[in-house]
Amino acid sequence: MRLSMIMCKQPSPMLDITNGRHKLEILSPTLQKQKVVIVMGATGTGKSRLSIDLATRFHAEIVNSDKMQVYQGLDIVTNKITEEERCGIPHHLLGVVNPHSDFTAINFRDTALITIESILDRHRLPIIIGGSNSYIETLIDGRGFNFQSRYECCFLWIDVSIPVLHKFVSERVDLMIENGMVDEAIEFFNLSGDYSKGIRRSIGVSEFDKYFRNEAILLDKKSRARLLNEAIQETKDNTCNLACRQVEKIRKLRNIKGWNIHWIDATQVFQKRGKEADKAWKMLVAEPSATIVRKFLYNLTDEIPANPSTIRDHNLQCLMA
Repeated sequence: MRLSMIMCKQPSPMLDITNGRHKLEILSPTLQKQKVVIVMGATGTGKSRLSIDLATRFHAEIVNSDKMQVYQGLDIVTNKITEEERCGIPHHLLGVVNPHSDFTAINFRDTALITIESILDRHRLPIIIGGSNSYIETLIDGRGFNFQSRYECCFLWIDVSIPVLHKFVSERVDLMIENGMVDEAIEFFNLSGDYSKGIRRSIGVSEFDKYFRNEAILLDKKSRARLLNEAIQETKDNTCNLACRQVEKIRKLRNIKGWNIHWIDATQVFQKRGKEADKAWKMLVAEPSATIVRKFLYNLTDEIPANPSTIRDHNLQCLMA
């Protein structure tokens, strides 16, 4: 991924929902629908990468909708995109909420609406990304504000076959451990065992509770290693289970609620390494997604096939050749 620090933002101030410092202002209705792109998918499928690809092409800003990444702290545990990886693209609702408060789906909806309006006022495209589909569903279909009467949405779903994704997620957890995940998680270790609020609900925090409680009193190095391995494995299992639930939720939104969600299969990207993986990403994910968004933004019908999956199938044949 091309990296650039030209447009890097300064850290955003932390939002304290519990103290009532965030307030929703009344949004005036508009006659013409504004356009919003929403990138969905299970954890680890490449949503952040695709959002950067699209944002650099379409002069966009990104709104995070991951319910753990909205909180300040635990950057490794929650797998936040780094400043360098953002390539100068402005990111909103990323690491700005007090980690000890509860940022609900309603809080997200209210804040996201204001953020979307501010992005549109700057004549830029809002791209909403994240695996927290309950946040996205509340924003799109929640009561109190008819989102779809005001905005036109383009939904992109990056999908990876479950066995391939589980292998990748497992390897990613190992990498997070190497990068200091355990040292980061202990900062939010709770002696009362309460992991039901704020950022402590993140996968990779409560899983290490038993290890943190017993590490100091266990003189046996082998026992400490066993507890650590159990915590790591539990983190992997819970992350894989989360991915399955996220996929099931997206299917319900598409099949039951009738959302027009464009399916992008990235499985073959994850089966490759190095330059071959980058090439597959461009041909099978980035280009088809850009085609869908371009058609959506500019109402193109003749220049671009009605079914963008034909572009992906053609690119797949070229890649295999």
